[in-house]
Amino acid sequence: QVQLVESGGGLVQPGGSLRLSCTASGNGFGIYSMYWYRQAPGKEREFVAGIGNSGNTNYADSVKGRFTISKDNTKNTLYLQMNSLKPEDTAVYYCNRGGVLWGQGTQVTVSS
Repeated sequence: QVQLVESGGGLVQPGGSLRLSCTASGNGFGIYSMYWYRQAPGKEREFVAGIGNSGNTNYADSVKGRFTISKDNTKNTLYLQMNSLKPEDTAVYYCNRGGVLWGQGTQVTVSS
């Protein structure tokens, strides 16, 4: 059974950085588009960033220029580098494979 496991979340001050990771079990990691979503308390889950199987990327307007999505197919791992973090980035961050499979999420809290 394929699983996605996120890590790297935590508490960071405004302006700080974090790097999230999402490691997938099973084969075929490189053939799927991968995504990061987030869900803040009391809000709906929202798209953050995506990367296609050819490496093309896209981002939500709210994170453009601050977040970078990447992946290492040799390690079956998806990354999200988050810089210049703001309190409004506080949320549970989820990775997603192919629009179908979800990880369990990792909490990111931006606060002084």
